[in-house]
Amino acid sequence: MRNPVPELLDEVLRECADDDGGALHDSIPELAEADPDRFAIALCTADGTVYASGDAEHRFTIQSISKPLAYALALADRGIETVLEHVGVEPSGDAFNEISLERSGRPRNPMINVGAVTTHALIGDPEWSLAERDERVRSGLSAFAGRELEIDDAVFESERSVASHTLALAYLAHSQGKLDGEPHDAVDGYIRQCSMLVDVRDLAVMAMTLAGGGRNPVTGEQVVPVWACTQALSVMATCGMYDAAGDWMSRVGIPAKSGVSGGVLGALPGQIGAGAFSPRLDDVGTSVRGEQAFARMSSEFGLHLMHAPEVATHVLYGVVEPDTDGDGLREVQLQGTMHFAAAEAALRELEGLPDDRSPVVLDLTRVVSASAIGRRLLTEAVERMRADGRDVRVTDPDSVLGG
Repeated sequence: MRNPVPELLDEVLRECADDDGGALHDSIPELAEADPDRFAIALCTADGTVYASGDAEHRFTIQSISKPLAYALALADRGIETVLEHVGVEPSGDAFNEISLERSGRPRNPMINVGAVTTHALIGDPEWSLAERDERVRSGLSAFAGRELEIDDAVFESERSVASHTLALAYLAHSQGKLDGEPHDAVDGYIRQCSMLVDVRDLAVMAMTLAGGGRNPVTGEQVVPVWACTQALSVMATCGMYDAAGDWMSRVGIPAKSGVSGGVLGALPGQIGAGAFSPRLDDVGTSVRGEQAFARMSSEFGLHLMHAPEVATHVLYGVVEPDTDGDGLREVQLQGTMHFAAAEAALRELEGLPDDRSPVVLDLTRVVSASAIGRRLLTEAVERMRADGRDVRVTDPDSVLGG
């Protein structure tokens, strides 16, 4: 059988390729020289399979797409309390380069430039040199991508030559006691962070690493803790698309981050990571074709975050009554993924079993995985049934419940 997924991506690419709207980003001279007709999209699955269409081999600088990844690194290195002391999590409603500070002087979130520079300065050990922090960022983003990333020196120098506004933001945050270290060092490091070269496959793998709780699906490396991904995805969902974040979330429904080179990264927790690239940008700095491609994938592939599958109502595969096969056992067969809602539905099935003292077999053969709360609820259900005097046996060939 020929896998239809590549053809679906090709179809999305074709449907969006004729739109010539938008313009190249011209405030960074090197980006104004990009080929406006480049276009590529990619998907990465939870097991590390990557599908791509279009100019997938073309590399471009990551720019602001690095912000949620750097935020996750800062959280992992310094802890959430320290990071929250320096950078907030509220949507700003402002463009990416605005002066957007709370009354305390804290940048409103890590997705706008002033918050991103502040976040960059929190990565690694406070006593590290600029070179040590740069290497931590490079190696950290490389771990997200699953390969060693390089810096585009030409873009770095071009961006650095027009960085006076970013430098002013850094000095403002520093004057409020929210930026660690020297503003010039933080801005230089942040620009190097933005100048790393990636392609759409890298974006898709990076996104799936975030969507998969910090584990790179290709290399298997745990890049950052699960909780850091939860925090980064939450902020990306509400702040990642700047003053268009609400419109993006309602229409596309995939937590995402854009960059002025034309890239877009999207991470749907537990399902897919996605990347798109096309250099023409709309008024808020998002790739016009990239936005259209994400909107089509969301609609046609059923990827909207708020479109929840009805897994909890289908948790019961079946019940084999004691007299059906003559073995005297009542078998309760569960299926699917045991998160809270699914486990709760299973508990009600167990709670409603006849109290006829027939031995109960809880069959988890068809259960593919269980969250921590799912394991806890099912384990407690077994223990409580046994405490009530019932003979309960568990069939768990894949150790879903642990132990």
